[in-house]
Amino acid sequence: MDLRLCVNKYGERIDSSIPGIDVHEINALTVVASESYGQFARQLQSEIAATLSDRPRKADSDFFLEKVLVNARGEQLKIDERLANKLQNAFIRNGYTDDDYNLTDAYFAAVEEQTIKLPDELNAHQEQLIELVKTIYVEGKSDMTNDDRKNTIPSITVNNNFHKKEFKELWSRINKRSVYTVQFDSEELVRKCIMAIDMSLDVSSIRYSIKHGEMNEIESRDQLKQGEAFKIRETDADYVHQAAPSKIKYDLIGKLMDETKLTRKTIVAIMKGIKQAKFMLFQKNPEEFIIRASRLINEQKATTIIESITYDVINDTFDTDVFTKNTLKGQLGQNAIAVEKHIYDYVVTDSKIERAFAKELDTSNEVHIYAKLPRGFYIPTPVGDYNPDWAIVFKEGGVKHIYFIAATKGSLDSMELREVEKAKIECARRHFAKLNSDQLKYDVVNSYEKLMEIVKG
Repeated sequence: MDLRLCVNKYGERIDSSIPGIDVHEINALTVVASESYGQFARQLQSEIAATLSDRPRKADSDFFLEKVLVNARGEQLKIDERLANKLQNAFIRNGYTDDDYNLTDAYFAAVEEQTIKLPDELNAHQEQLIELVKTIYVEGKSDMTNDDRKNTIPSITVNNNFHKKEFKELWSRINKRSVYTVQFDSEELVRKCIMAIDMSLDVSSIRYSIKHGEMNEIESRDQLKQGEAFKIRETDADYVHQAAPSKIKYDLIGKLMDETKLTRKTIVAIMKGIKQAKFMLFQKNPEEFIIRASRLINEQKATTIIESITYDVINDTFDTDVFTKNTLKGQLGQNAIAVEKHIYDYVVTDSKIERAFAKELDTSNEVHIYAKLPRGFYIPTPVGDYNPDWAIVFKEGGVKHIYFIAATKGSLDSMELREVEKAKIECARRHFAKLNSDQLKYDVVNSYEKLMEIVKG
């Protein structure tokens, strides 16, 4: 995108050199976004926050006060009020700052030419003071590494735990691939799907929403990260009460086939069997009709699968490169924590439940080694590949199952799990049962306490 400043009727660019105007008000950028207001505002603020740091802007006595400088010999120098004032005066006297204590080009030139003049007390800490001053934000100068970047883990590679015999033994037990067989009455599935759609399918009218928001002055990086820099000025919303004219042609049968992995014959039978009033909802809102109908069909498909699926282990295994060729990215304090018993030095988690679970595993005296299983390790199911969460090696003696494969869920209530998720869990149970190991157990837990109930039960 090529952005240019406004010009007046004489072709003169309206910038900060023009007296008596608010250049930012005149050069306001208006963006008509193709996505939702909330999504656009969050994304834009997140991108801006990623490029900013909460950094001081002035080299005054307040900036220097109470800072501690540590040189290469380990000698510490704490800047007291007297030395802070002395530094402030030295920077002004040598032209390193202007009257408002902003760093000048003279300062950067002195640093580059190694001619910087500082009070004698700082002779042994000159290099550390220059590093300290680098934390001051100066427009047009290269930005320092901000806190987010410092906390970003550049690469996550396997550690010594990965090479220990205990983990190798666990991996040899679970790395076997399997295939499934499903036998069910397709006519019965069609009847169930027709009944579910007739009873439950509801499609709302297409609704449009226009939101006008503004982002004026950015107060802080935290304001951006919390999504508070944008202020909604006005909104306008309404429903489309009749089928909107469109040149887009939907392949309804094809779309439902893609979403459900059922044959054309089966999908056609379902669509022919539902009530006309339900089928007419497709005209009301095609996209939502496809999404909701697919979900209902997949739920019926999932319940049918649980009743009839079987697994067989084949002569093929997952390779260890599912761990070594990972694309994990993490940020300490957000989605990553430093650990000791994991096969990486860090665990990258998806939720608070997983973070709490990982911390419990890492501090447990019963746990020897554990791994957050990568997405490259999965169990094939008719409703999508399933990736268990954890592989755990317990110490022998105090537990019933030395090797445990766990899935962590917020709720264990089957009423709160969707049919597709319940089907995947049941498929995993049958897959691991085929591995024929009394010491290996798969189950779903919501806490470390629940895990210990199972392994010690």
